Amino acid sequence: MVVSYHPVIPGDVNRLCAGREPDEQDRDWFRKARAVILPQGCSESLYRMAVRHCPRVFPNYRARFLYPGKIGDIRLFRALGFPHPQTSLFLSTAHCPESFLASLSYPAVFKGNHGGEGEQVFPVFSFQEARSCLRHFAQMERCGFPGFLVQQFIPTDGRDLRVVVIGHTIVSYWRVQDDPSHFWHNTSRGARIDPHRDPDLQAVGRRWVRHLCAKTGINLAGFDLLFPCQKGRAPAQLPLFLEINYFFGRKGLGGSMSYYALLQDAVSRWLAGH
Repeated sequence: MVVSYHPVIPGDVNRLCAGREPDEQDRDWFRKARAVILPQGCSESLYRMAVRHCPRVFPNYRARFLYPGKIGDIRLFRALGFPHPQTSLFLSTAHCPESFLASLSYPAVFKGNHGGEGEQVFPVFSFQEARSCLRHFAQMERCGFPGFLVQQFIPTDGRDLRVVVIGHTIVSYWRVQDDPSHFWHNTSRGARIDPHRDPDLQAVGRRWVRHLCAKTGINLAGFDLLFPCQKGRAPAQLPLFLEINYFFGRKGLGGSMSYYALLQDAVSRWLAGH
């Protein structure tokens, strides 16, 4: 019996756990199930209960909950030895002295531990801007969203590589920002999708992501990678991992219907043991 908590992927039994904690009924279904399908928005408590009582659970969110947030992404990259920009991690603004800000080489990139679509990502060009960022992160702390990181600014040619993993399927495409005054590569910030440019570099990025997934078991996520590029030079062949997105946009996959078709195929293959 397959128990699905995903609102789009059907199972023999279909349940929802949105807006509530898992209960004894959920526990009983997990014990009876041969496989469980969870939604992307599942809570840690639902995931923990599922893997405790059922031998097969999709997606594999072990890394997501062991290494939460953008801080967790960097800790995972460090633990596994994967290349990433030089990064300093702070659990709160109280742990970041002004002497650290004064010692930085600007520009730098400040990122909140939470949030998506570039909402908590800021290019910072001076000590004064850095102090302003800290005040913003202090406000986020007061709202219950602590933690931030300070990252080396990596020159690129206005793009990053998104690599999406859906089961055994891996799709890659560039997110290109044509406006040089805009730092962000998110499509919500005006970037465009380019699935064709530099296929050799895309293949390199996919290989690195496949390697990370083999080590972690991640089977549903979007990875953001940078290929450093100095002006007048070809991009480096070694990608830098920026972050892992367990929620990711679907525009580069052809929209929601295409995404759900890929997800259904991935779940079917997973259930069949392929």
